Amino acid sequence: MRLRTLVVVAASVIASVLAPVGAQADDGDALVRTDSGPVRGTVAQGYRSFQGIPYAAPPVGELRWRSPRPPRPWSQPRDATVPGAACAQAAGRPGASEDCLFLNVTTPIPNGRLRPVMVWLQGGGNSYGAGSDYDPHRLAVGADVVVVTMNFRLGLFGYLAHPGLPNSGDYGLEDQQAALLWVRRNAIAFGGDPRTVTLFGESFGSNDVCAHLVAPGSGGLFQRAILQSSACTIDWPVNGHLPGRPAGSPFVSRATAEADGLAVAAQYGCADPATAVACLRRVPAADFTAIDRGPIPMVYGNRVLPPRPPDAVAQGRFHRVPMISGSTRDEGRLFAALTPQPIDYDAQLRTSFGEAAERIRHQYPVADLGSPALAWAAVLTDRVWTCPQLIDDRLLARRTTVFTYQFADRNAPIGFYPFPPDLPPGAFHSSELSYLFEWAGFTVNLTPAQQRLANQLIAHWGRFAATGDPNGPGLPTWLRFHGSNAQSMAPDDTHVINLQTQHQCGFWAGLN
Repeated sequence: MRLRTLVVVAASVIASVLAPVGAQADDGDALVRTDSGPVRGTVAQGYRSFQGIPYAAPPVGELRWRSPRPPRPWSQPRDATVPGAACAQAAGRPGASEDCLFLNVTTPIPNGRLRPVMVWLQGGGNSYGAGSDYDPHRLAVGADVVVVTMNFRLGLFGYLAHPGLPNSGDYGLEDQQAALLWVRRNAIAFGGDPRTVTLFGESFGSNDVCAHLVAPGSGGLFQRAILQSSACTIDWPVNGHLPGRPAGSPFVSRATAEADGLAVAAQYGCADPATAVACLRRVPAADFTAIDRGPIPMVYGNRVLPPRPPDAVAQGRFHRVPMISGSTRDEGRLFAALTPQPIDYDAQLRTSFGEAAERIRHQYPVADLGSPALAWAAVLTDRVWTCPQLIDDRLLARRTTVFTYQFADRNAPIGFYPFPPDLPPGAFHSSELSYLFEWAGFTVNLTPAQQRLANQLIAHWGRFAATGDPNGPGLPTWLRFHGSNAQSMAPDDTHVINLQTQHQCGFWAGLN
């Protein structure tokens, strides 16, 4: 699968980029005492970095598929100059391991006051990636915040549900909660304010943020939330998320997940209900990662995530913190690029939408959109990404403050993605990440106008983390969401757009 190949390539590059550039020794600022023991990081130009800090015990052996436990304390300074191992995953990532519950802290040089904390949840379908893929030093320095990235259990290690495992299915979410609790206990030691925590994530990381908005155990662990490029109400038709994948959503019922877990157990020779869990715990990790199952949904109906998140949001049963919510102008172009080329537009529509295919083809004609690939990408952008986000924003804004954006730089750097020559990337899914992070080991070259946009995004994120409002001195005025408006952000071009009309959300509402 092309996505798996991309992840392997990116992971190989990341593995060679382990420490901040220009690190300098300064033991006073590089040594921090956590509640588990001291850590020694690195001091670079304007910031400090602490990597590979254990926030929970290794979830191995009898701790596989159990709630995270506290790490074993240590007394001597622990080396925090390189990341810990990434969590075991199906992409064949070098050095990945089940012993992976580490986090990373990046902070500006101490100045005697506590700074807001931003806790990042990466995308990757809850199946790929690591917190160390994202170097946030530009965000930390530019926004004047402490940034925490983390690993959490992925794939079957993080989201297996089985009748023999009470309340199972969301170990990855529990890991994230454990990391947030670690932040509450340790933020001050790194110059962070544990009372001003922003939880933010992109793609499936945004879905994780949504889960925390409704999870009882996450209440009070963060005071703001940013959802980048995925909505609580998102779902997708056949081939609508990744080619060759069935229809689905980021959330699945406990009954469905447990049935899948029984099938997994049988696949690995652990079908006997009396011994299935013990049997599965003896299966080598490599046997589980040998099969790429793609994105793994979270499970609702258990102790960790009792309600189905879209229902809870619709009913107003969520932690009412200020929020930023947004997407990119051309989300679907990345997924169109991953689709086998050349794209048979009519066949894609029939497979994904059945009897509605003809209506969609007339609404999104190839002649107007430029090519079958661009037409398919426009359908995916509106149906899967932007219009569900608009539904969310309207529901959330009934009960809390919401600021909505659309990242619209159609010349954003591509990074490692292989776009076909006849499919312009536009503002594709994840294209904003290079404006906030040094991402996936790739240093991008931004034009002066793009650098100004990056500075603007970082400033907005920082103001929001500090105050719950992204507006601030020298920044374009950003209006609260009040129906369909969004702040369109492109180089030297910030203005208000109407998501409802730009993305034909009325058509999709009438089609459902």
